This record gives sequence, C-alpha cells and structure tokens, in this order.
Amino acid sequence: MSGGGDDLSKQPVTGLVLAGGMSIRLGQDKTRLRLHGEAGQDMLLRTARLLESVTPVVWISCRPGSPRPVDRCACIYDDADNMGPFGGVFAALRQAGGPVLALSCDLPFMDKGTLERLLERRQNRPPHVVMTTYLRQETGFIESLVAVYEYAALPYFERAMCEGRRRLNRVVPPAARADISYGQSEALAFFNINHPSDLETALRIMETL
Repeated sequence: MSGGGDDLSKQPVTGLVLAGGMSIRLGQDKTRLRLHGEAGQDMLLRTARLLESVTPVVWISCRPGSPRPVDRCACIYDDADNMGPFGGVFAALRQAGGPVLALSCDLPFMDKGTLERLLERRQNRPPHVVMTTYLRQETGFIESLVAVYEYAALPYFERAMCEGRRRLNRVVPPAARADISYGQSEALAFFNINHPSDLETALRIMETL
C-alpha cells in the first residue's frame, strides 16, 4: 500500500466532526450538550469551530435526521448503516480525495493547541505514513478519533471493510502510523463523554478550571 508522499498529500486537510452516533450509552444526544456556556455553543458547534480554527473546510459525519446542520459545514453520510466512526472516516476520505482530520464531538476539553500539534506532526511524517494520531504512554492506546487520515489510507479501509473489521483504531497498522506520545498530565484533552458518569465527571472538572 502506498504512503502519503504523492501529490494528494499536499492537498489541504479537511476537518471532519464525528457526530453520527446514537448516544445510546449516554441516554441523551451528546451533540446538544452545553458544557461551556460559550455563547450558546453545544458540543457539535464547539467541535466544528475548533476544526475551523485549524482546517479550511469542515464537514460533519451525520446520520439522517441528526445532528442538525451547522453553518458553513456540509453533512457527510455513511454509505451503509451501523459502521460507527469507521464509516464516517471512510466516506469522508473518498469524498475529500485528500487528507481528513477526524475529531469526535464528545471531547469537552479538546483544544486548538492539541490539534495544531497533531497537524505539525503530520506535516513532518515519513512518506509511508497514512495516519497521524496520539498514543497514550501508559496503555499504548491510540486516539483514532483525534487523527489525520491520508487519502492513501483508503486501501486499509477497503481491506478492513472486506474483512468485516470496524474498529477504527485497528484499521491502520502501527508501521503506517506516526504517533505523538502523551501521558497523564496531558490526558484531559482526550477525556470523552460516553456515559452519564462521564458527564458528571466533566461538569466537576469544569468547576475547577
């Protein structure tokens, strides 16, 4: 599989808000959560605006009927149902024809600096690398929902599709990734809200900031 050293890798990065989930575990639509009190911004709008601060174009990975549109952001729909974030990134890569910065909409402490650091690492990646992301030192877990996927990653997605694999963190092998290692002191940016207890924790943390 080819790397990211061709002309396609020079195209501008498209931002992609991953917002097509059902929020079943949380019990409410996480895109509508308002945790910051930032001029009425909910999680969907906040994530879109974050991406707009570092990428020239932002799309939203949607499922029909939800979430509602965001100004200046087109909705991108999966080609098939029930594929999760895998389907959102797959569809965006094919439509963009270039690199995609995917960002989950349930990260209340994500910040511009973290995204800029990711894009800087991507800019300096080896030619064979098709995915740039963060890696947690203590666990070896990669942040596949905060990652840049090159257009040259498409063959990996196609192979995963054929093999019935939908885990986004297992699509691109380590040899084709560029990772930024981070530890506990930098982990807050990657705190995500999946369960009611996560929401309670996020609200408590915000009271201390």
